[in-house]
Amino acid sequence: MSSRLLSIGARGLLSSGPSAARAFQTSARRCESAVAAPVLPARKPVGAFRGGLFGFFLGSTLAGSAVYYYVLQEYKSSNELLTGDIYALQNAVERVSKYLTTLEEKMEALERKKK
Repeated sequence: MSSRLLSIGARGLLSSGPSAARAFQTSARRCESAVAAPVLPARKPVGAFRGGLFGFFLGSTLAGSAVYYYVLQEYKSSNELLTGDIYALQNAVERVSKYLTTLEEKMEALERKKK
């Protein structure tokens, strides 16, 4: 089945008819309009060095700002954790000092009873 389709298509390509040998032609009106079209001014190229330098600085600035905000966020979170640990240590030291003062008072009371 597929070989028949291919052979029919091949016969159509091999036949010499007016559609097979069509030449490139344009009308006179189309040629005149192409010549009379306004010419756009030539753009000055940016240049590889200047464009590459701009891209480098833009990328460096974006990456630097992203790193800055990341480090700033990490600094704030670690600072909060450290502050919380300092307050916990301060509370523990106050409890130990209270316990020591009560222990010293009890020791002094025992020494007074012995005398």
